[in-house]
Amino acid sequence: MTDEGMVDLLMDDAKERMKGAVEALDADLSGYRTGRASTALVERLDIEYYGTPTPLNQMATITVPEPRLIAIRVWDTNAVRQVEKGIMASDLGLTPSVDGQVVRLPIPALTEERREELTKLASRRVEEARVAIRNVRRDVLHHLEDLDLPEDRLYDLKDDVQEMTDKHIEQADAHGEAKFAEIREV
Repeated sequence: MTDEGMVDLLMDDAKERMKGAVEALDADLSGYRTGRASTALVERLDIEYYGTPTPLNQMATITVPEPRLIAIRVWDTNAVRQVEKGIMASDLGLTPSVDGQVVRLPIPALTEERREELTKLASRRVEEARVAIRNVRRDVLHHLEDLDLPEDRLYDLKDDVQEMTDKHIEQADAHGEAKFAEIREV
């Protein structure tokens, strides 16, 4: 493979890995309980279903009928109790109520202390995403320097990698700021 072909592969790989770091951050932040109901709080929750841990979104329809309520309609009536137990055993701190095939999860308002705690957790997660993005940059620059490229081409590529890094860090920061605003919202 030519050096230019390798450059294209490295740049594409860097873009995908940086994008992946931002998407992972977004997925993590969506699971933070902010006093507002969101299906993301419970959809990836593993429930013991016939001896197998199964994500809740594969066993039920999850909706938000009100701003502070999550309704989980379990498809298999025999699994309603397992869903209830799974929610109780999780670290969500929510108490489900069962009504036939529907498990209701009221979302209480956050205390000021819990808001601060969530903000710190979200900040830490945003910083981890920034570090992951910068690690991709470092890795790509290292591989680019190993190639036999003219110095001016290498300089231009380093600028491109830095622009890509800055763009993805801005996206991570924007996701973090949006979550911080959501957490602070009363």
